[in-house]
Amino acid sequence: MPGYETPAPQAAPVKILIAGGFGVGKTTLVETISEIEPLRTEERLTAAGVGVDDLDGIESKAVTTVAMDFGRLTLTDAGVVLYLFGTPGQERFWFMWDDLLNGALGAVVLVDTRRLDRSFPAVDFFESRGLPFVIGANCFHGVQPYTAEEIAQALHLRDPDTPVLMLDARERADVRDVLVSLLDVLISSAEPGEGPLRTARTARAAQTAIRSRAGRN
Repeated sequence: MPGYETPAPQAAPVKILIAGGFGVGKTTLVETISEIEPLRTEERLTAAGVGVDDLDGIESKAVTTVAMDFGRLTLTDAGVVLYLFGTPGQERFWFMWDDLLNGALGAVVLVDTRRLDRSFPAVDFFESRGLPFVIGANCFHGVQPYTAEEIAQALHLRDPDTPVLMLDARERADVRDVLVSLLDVLISSAEPGEGPLRTARTARAAQTAIRSRAGRN
């Protein structure tokens, strides 16, 4: 019909959480991969946090996420949009995690092996709620003294097949690899049924698009 334009199909949304302890690089990861200027809810650390926020090992950290980080990655070829929600890391803000969990298909749990004990609550959270996730060991200063197997054992993961990947949260290629791994987990964990089948198809399309984009860059 003259003057009529067929509306573009609506992209399938995929909500992914980026979680982990205080100062592990969640905000950096979202910023690295997002196609838009990420929405940040950061505040400067002040004297009010003394004795509350544990800055051991990250004494130079000056700001912190108090609600969430938000980024977006549109995969046009797949008809998929990845929405990335970074969770707050401090214990006093963990009450927000259940709200952020709503509608999420999977999570990336970032860990800092220099302070691995800060990562246990995030791992426990997703294991207890049955949300598929992968572990991303952020290699600060380009150094990671432990193997993936050693990190997995130290975290006492319930599922020994949970992927553990090394990455630098500042490197786009590394972040893409972690997202591809998570999408692979979503595909393999989908059970029979219309909803899970749609999830698997969406994840597979997104995975293919990310790999294709990586080949062009």
